[in-house]
Amino acid sequence: MPACPSFGLSGQNKVADVALHSRMGVLRDLKKANEAYWADKISQEALLEEGKRLRLAHWKIQKDAGVDIIPSNDFAHYDHVLDHIQFFNAVPERYTTQKLSPLDEYFAMGRGHQKGGVDVPALEMVKWFDSNYHYVKPTLQDNQTFSLVENPKPVREFLEAKEAGIITRPVLVGPVSFLALGKADRGSTVNPISLINKLVPVYVELLKALKAAGAETVQIDEPTLVFDLAPEVKAAFKPAYEAFAAAGDTIPSLVVATYFGDIVHNFDVLPAFSAAKGIHVDLVRNPEQLEPVLKQLGPSQILSAGVVDGRNIWKNDFSKSLDLLKTAIKALGQDRVIVATSSSLLHTPHTLASEKKLPADVYEWFSFASEKVKEVAILAKAVTNPEAVRAELDANAAAIKARAESTRTNDPKVKERQAAVTPEQHNRKSGFDSRYAQQKKHLSLPLFPTTTIGSFPQTSEIRVQRNKFTKNEITAEEYDNFIKKEIDLAVSIQDELGLDVYVHGEPERNDMVQYFGERLNGYVFTTHAWVQSYGSRCVRPPIIVGDISRPAPMTVKESKYAASISKKPMKGMLTGPVTCLRWSFPRVDVHQSVQCQQLALALRDEVVDLEANGIFVIQVDEPALREGLPLRKGSERDAYLEWAVDSFKLATAGVEDSTQIHSHFCYSEFQDFFHAIAALDADVLSIENSKSDAKLLKVFIDEAYPRHIGPGVYDIHSPRVPAEAEFKQRIEEMLEFLRPEQLWINPDCGLKTRKWDEVKGALEHMVTAAKYFREKYANKA
Repeated sequence: MPACPSFGLSGQNKVADVALHSRMGVLRDLKKANEAYWADKISQEALLEEGKRLRLAHWKIQKDAGVDIIPSNDFAHYDHVLDHIQFFNAVPERYTTQKLSPLDEYFAMGRGHQKGGVDVPALEMVKWFDSNYHYVKPTLQDNQTFSLVENPKPVREFLEAKEAGIITRPVLVGPVSFLALGKADRGSTVNPISLINKLVPVYVELLKALKAAGAETVQIDEPTLVFDLAPEVKAAFKPAYEAFAAAGDTIPSLVVATYFGDIVHNFDVLPAFSAAKGIHVDLVRNPEQLEPVLKQLGPSQILSAGVVDGRNIWKNDFSKSLDLLKTAIKALGQDRVIVATSSSLLHTPHTLASEKKLPADVYEWFSFASEKVKEVAILAKAVTNPEAVRAELDANAAAIKARAESTRTNDPKVKERQAAVTPEQHNRKSGFDSRYAQQKKHLSLPLFPTTTIGSFPQTSEIRVQRNKFTKNEITAEEYDNFIKKEIDLAVSIQDELGLDVYVHGEPERNDMVQYFGERLNGYVFTTHAWVQSYGSRCVRPPIIVGDISRPAPMTVKESKYAASISKKPMKGMLTGPVTCLRWSFPRVDVHQSVQCQQLALALRDEVVDLEANGIFVIQVDEPALREGLPLRKGSERDAYLEWAVDSFKLATAGVEDSTQIHSHFCYSEFQDFFHAIAALDADVLSIENSKSDAKLLKVFIDEAYPRHIGPGVYDIHSPRVPAEAEFKQRIEEMLEFLRPEQLWINPDCGLKTRKWDEVKGALEHMVTAAKYFREKYANKA
């Protein structure tokens, strides 16, 4: 949500930081506090006090670094969009009638609530543009109203900082983006953007309150400007920002921020921002937009030039950034240019200083959030007085040169194998009908087969044993024996539940990407570089530094053991090439298509090895496929889908027809690229779908999709256990759009973050519901 650290070139060269480092804290402090509160281990007061401590700590870090304009309202206990839902009183009635405290109501919307006689599911959560961060979707009603809560969070936190001696710049999601990123609730038909005239007066009220509290400037994030906007969304900017302009000096000055793409195609919207103090644009993702944007600015408007990457961890190439900044200054003058990061630093780890185990030769290649703030300041000084930062400029040039020339980055054998790839390697031996006839006989699959997506609970004991093994406190044999016992447990529970296709539970895996990266050449790893994914969930993306290859099998040992003790088919579980790429910090010196093909070849070897060791159902997950989709239609999107699909097919096409290939995807909004989903040629797709309208499945009818699909029947992000009747209702809805013989029954996603009692309860209800429909349709037959 917050835009970017920035360094103004005007006046006294004031540093302006308009982004957070990490909501979680250096050691994921907020994650631990939230989870302790949810487990009734700390009080609400203690949690709120920890939030205040973290906010003050983050403000102080920025102030001590020399930052002059520091953001507020960038902290969130769960999600920044969810904050807006609550302080604009846009909370659906199913939560407001439960008489929960404001904090518990907030968490109920984020993760569901099943406690004290209250049972409500969470709101839908989806990816924030093309990042791996998830936001909670505003969910709106036909009779929707908005109003400002008493003592709203943006004002409260501004005053909190002010009391500590820090005057901040509050950050808000803009009214058009807030609505455009929302949806109509089930049973409602409202087009969210039609509510703009109801919402804007509440924004004005909030802005006036911020002005009265002492805020001089407010950052308004309108990231939807990088999309191809529907006409009604584009038209909504004019009345919204005219209302802000009409408020005049009763509200703070506004800086409108965009990121993750260019805004050239939406230049006709810019006149709506004529009264804004300035515009921020992402010049890392789209540097070519600089000169067109310069021509569109008003005579006194400031440009916030996003030249330091807020989405990756590579050291900024100062020479390239300075070229962009000099172009802007030549057009506008120093007093109208601000040096900034491209986007929020929410997407980068806290500080490189925490990393004590990175190889010495690569350490200097990286820059995390704290280092990026310094890069912004150095660039601003370099534009006006390069000799004052000559040492920093020379060190930067040396680091960029060292990475380009490193032997880590180039492996001739990998390049040779890529050059030898043929079109035939991307295709299965036979079409789906022929394959499925063999698979059904080989695997003895019933109607409405049940399975899970892969992982089972990562208990504290699993984490303790893994930590001991990492620290050499137990032997490899002791650790292997422990993992076998966990696999025994997972298999026995699936026996009890009566699932049809088993998984081994993945107790040996720390993360679905990191685990594979640790077993591949071309990666390096961090110890504390955590990034928020959603709520309290943090991930530690591995870093691709060179050409990728597989030196040895990665998953065969555990899968082979699990199959040897299973009564039913055992799924081998792999993370697909696109997701391994997207959920890593990728290289910026090599096109992503090249990195993805290298991953595909490594995974192809693993798929073939799994089959050779008796694993005849293999799931290659691609939850990041849609996330990686370029935000606008056109040649860039077409090219992405071509190489992404080819990479998946290259990874999976080396098996016999009787081996069944599954894949898993996050979200079911495939309408814009359904042809690519079909082109993957996976035998079974499972998709996250429990909080989406089942009508989205209509695309599978419209496109006559021939293969099998498992839309998720319950939300694994929430701890609540759905009743059996809920499962039956969801399956009934799905059968309106899918044929019985193509429907699989499974959860939304993996169960790693859940507790065993939650998992057992939910899966028992899921299997019972599947058996009900199996008997029902068997009788019809």
